Amino acid sequence: MYEKDGEKYFIVDGHVHFWDASPANQANKYGTGFIDCFYGYHANLSPPEWVWPYERFLKYDEDDMMYDLFEKGYVDKAIFQPTYLKDFYVNGFNTTEQDGAIAERHPGKFITNGSFDPRDGEAGLERLEALHQRWDLKGVKLYTAEWKGESKGWKLTDPWAYRYLEKCRELGIANIHVHKGPTIWPLNRDAFDVADIDHVATEFTDLNFIVEHVGLPRLDDFCWIGVQEPNVYGGLAVAMPFIFSRPRYFAQIIGELLYWLDEDRILFASDYAIWEPKWLVEQFVDFQIPEDLQGEYGALTTDVKRKILGLNAARLYDIEVPADARAAEAAGAPA
Repeated sequence: MYEKDGEKYFIVDGHVHFWDASPANQANKYGTGFIDCFYGYHANLSPPEWVWPYERFLKYDEDDMMYDLFEKGYVDKAIFQPTYLKDFYVNGFNTTEQDGAIAERHPGKFITNGSFDPRDGEAGLERLEALHQRWDLKGVKLYTAEWKGESKGWKLTDPWAYRYLEKCRELGIANIHVHKGPTIWPLNRDAFDVADIDHVATEFTDLNFIVEHVGLPRLDDFCWIGVQEPNVYGGLAVAMPFIFSRPRYFAQIIGELLYWLDEDRILFASDYAIWEPKWLVEQFVDFQIPEDLQGEYGALTTDVKRKILGLNAARLYDIEVPADARAAEAAGAPA
């Protein structure tokens, strides 16, 4: 938990990974290029003192991750979001199985999310059910631009995708995290378009669609969808580091999200290990929307920051929050 000026903030990091992009696991030039693109985001958007050596970025160890998140980084609960990329990495980049093993070694620290790919057909439905039985999934992470053989991506509106969402509904997997953000080489930009969110959010009103990276660079498109669909949420991974490198741009991002989605549908995420949560949490708690923009966006209050940093994700995942870290209006209510 983070504490500043007598205020406590319960931190849920909504988007973390334990990846292996080591040369031994890179299957081809695309595996190399993918992690190099990640490192470009890391190196260019981080404060200089927070930039990792390239070799560590390729493959960090479990002890480092535990320290960075929970000892140094103030995180109370972290949510693993898998990204398989088995066309690029021999054993996958960041799988549910890898994440789940770590979660089991550290009870109470992590929530393990699964994944699905509708191109896997019936076999994939069986695998999703097996993942659910193994890790009691409350969420899945979807990567619509992932390559699979000759296919360069898929859409949530594909008939097989509907089958998988229906399976999630049947199993009680309510939180559907969908990567809809900047292009990562060599993936195709159009495969991350947010338009398909509009369709499925209307069709599956009992599921929560967390749009990771808030649709960047399609923020306007995302906001116009989010304002109409109350089960659409914005995950701040990738948006968060602009708080350092482009603070006024970050103010516009967070201001637009607060205007269109409101303070209850925005979720903090570090995207570890692209960025570490410590500096993001500290800078966000200290951040304020510039005065000349507050007439349009308003100011960030302590309670709004509490909700974004942890309370909103805690509500989606039924995480218990200590009474002294709840928002003021909910201080007497159950977590």
